[in-house]
Amino acid sequence: MKKVITYGTFDLLHVGHINLLRRARELGDYLVVALSSDEFNAIKNKKAYYPYEDRKIILEAIKYVDEVIPEYTWEQKIDDVKNHNIDVFVMGDDWKGKFDFLKDYCEVVYLSRTEGISTTKIKCDLKAKDSE
Repeated sequence: MKKVITYGTFDLLHVGHINLLRRARELGDYLVVALSSDEFNAIKNKKAYYPYEDRKIILEAIKYVDEVIPEYTWEQKIDDVKNHNIDVFVMGDDWKGKFDFLKDYCEVVYLSRTEGISTTKIKCDLKAKDSE
């Protein structure tokens, strides 16, 4: 069985997230999603609209996702790859090159982002509507 892993906050789920999850799952037989914990988001100075447990439930309901694990630190990726017998690590191409150190442990793939959509854009658009 070929196992794939990807990481993210997956807040305010949108078509870009679904495209990434679908394309990641197409690279193997089993997709693990490492979901940023609320504590880790605080370290990254990010504030998710939905708490970790809600984001986890949402991800688990998506047919492309086989397993959701928590992401607590930047440094856990090597251990995650080893402990979950990962064959392919997938991230959006906005992270291109940042995780090449994992090539010693698995294949590393950077997928292109879906044009015109992001959680940041959604938050900005909603904020602009509130200002009208």
